[in-house]
Amino acid sequence: MQSLAEWVCRGAKSGFTAIGGGYQPLHSLAGRALHRYSVCKQIFGAIVEPLEQSESTGKQRVMAAASIDTAEVEAKRAELRAVLASAEFTRAPRLAHLLTYLCEKLFRGESAQIKEYSVGVEVFERGASFDQDSDSIVRVEANRLRKRLAEYYAGEGAGHALQITIPLGQYVPRFSAIIREPIGGTPLETPAANLPGGGWTNAMRRVFRRPWGLAAAVVVCLAVAYAWRVSLKRAETPASQEAVQPVNSTGFQFGPPAGPEIRILAGANRSLGDHAGKLWNSDTWFTGGTGVKSDVVHIWRTQDQGFYRTSRQGQSFRYDIPLKQGAYELRLHFAETVYDPESTGTGAEGKRLMTVRANGKTLLSGFDVVADAGGSHTADVKIFPDMAPAADGYLHLEFSSDNGEPAILSAIEILPGLRGHALPIRILPRQTPYYSDDSRWWSPDNYFEGGRIASYSTPVTGTDDPELFETERWGNFTYAIPVPAGKYTLTLYFAARRVDPDQLPLPAGEAKSTAARVFNVFSNGRPLLENFDLAKEAREKDVIIRRFSGLEPNGQGKLFLSFVPVDGYATVSGIEVLAE
Repeated sequence: MQSLAEWVCRGAKSGFTAIGGGYQPLHSLAGRALHRYSVCKQIFGAIVEPLEQSESTGKQRVMAAASIDTAEVEAKRAELRAVLASAEFTRAPRLAHLLTYLCEKLFRGESAQIKEYSVGVEVFERGASFDQDSDSIVRVEANRLRKRLAEYYAGEGAGHALQITIPLGQYVPRFSAIIREPIGGTPLETPAANLPGGGWTNAMRRVFRRPWGLAAAVVVCLAVAYAWRVSLKRAETPASQEAVQPVNSTGFQFGPPAGPEIRILAGANRSLGDHAGKLWNSDTWFTGGTGVKSDVVHIWRTQDQGFYRTSRQGQSFRYDIPLKQGAYELRLHFAETVYDPESTGTGAEGKRLMTVRANGKTLLSGFDVVADAGGSHTADVKIFPDMAPAADGYLHLEFSSDNGEPAILSAIEILPGLRGHALPIRILPRQTPYYSDDSRWWSPDNYFEGGRIASYSTPVTGTDDPELFETERWGNFTYAIPVPAGKYTLTLYFAARRVDPDQLPLPAGEAKSTAARVFNVFSNGRPLLENFDLAKEAREKDVIIRRFSGLEPNGQGKLFLSFVPVDGYATVSGIEVLAE
């Protein structure tokens, strides 16, 4: 440890230290260390003070271990209090109650007693006859708790050095110390008044007067604390004590593949957020062309209509986008906002043709936005999987006119991809995204035209995840889902409802009848369901799932799904498209 301290001090004097094969200014390390030191000061003090007094007697070792454990529990309790005070959990008292129960069991050393049956009886008051095989309340609420914690630490709690997770398949909470790389610039500072008291504090303050001394002292102290703690824990670790394992700050692998995501609004001078909570940046990395703003009021097949009211247009323009090496999925967004039947008198097809290339490879040739989208003022998305940067570390996109009319582009989206096939598409008819109980990410409604959205407060039966079926799109409607060439498996999710969405409450004592839902479903004109009677299909349970394999896109790269009423209205609660 002494040699480590000498090495750190030598690096501190020069202002740099080696990390991960490179060199970083030590002030950023100092900031990170001070932040960690401030957050864990109680634990740190409990470790160091016994070290000042003695390192030899077994009695003091036992006292130090007890002090460490007490301080560790207090730090965990502080994190629990912060989570419960957040907006995510004040709006969800049931989940807050469940999280409190699980954590208190852990704090008391009773983690072995955290079982599905005990949670069902003690938290959800299911009674001694609780049958966890037929009643999934604990599994459902535990998955909701996992998702709520993930949302909290992705937002308000993102900077916390200690984070709570509930591992999949388990109910015992885990408190994980988050290790983050420094983000260049100003170090975080801890006022001296907040440091632990005593002689150690005075000594530290004297060292802190020099910038390099501050950094060296903090790093050395953390190293000493860690070594001392490991030695104590090796000597005596209670069987019921759960170790805290450092994890990466991106440990929540819910949803699509992790990695850099780039979203650019072509022609826009400001950033916007979409219904899925994703940020789209103002126009950047372009050369040539002109930003154009349209006064078109409505854009079809999207909830984010404002994204398509600006565009970059020109005879020739390009984007040179820096990318790390890897596999990506490129999505190009278009909408024809200039030419339409009113402006041309005859129609907009053929008015604008263009070519699109990526790193010199042609992606689209003779591309007609109107013909591809099925009309003007309609959002159109083209998807290209297996994209990668060129040798120079850039993705070079070129847009050029084929018939003298300017090429046009509304937005660029680059996502971490899957090698060999497109990313899954999962859509729910609602305004916000959703994490299902199997930790899959569902996007808000998209690619639709026609119909209406309805939501319901009464949960459906026949599923462990009734929240997934809270909404539906009903009426006479279509979805034009963009996919690359290939074969796909389509899964449709339905829920039988006992009343029409707009039906008024019935008089007291009058029975409610199942709403009429008989309809057909077509994919690119091919019948998938004919005279599908949802009420008859849902005799034993409310939820019905139908799966279709081997579907291929049409010539415009779309799975065009038509929901056509026969009696009453057509309906759907969820759509999933997976590449085969």
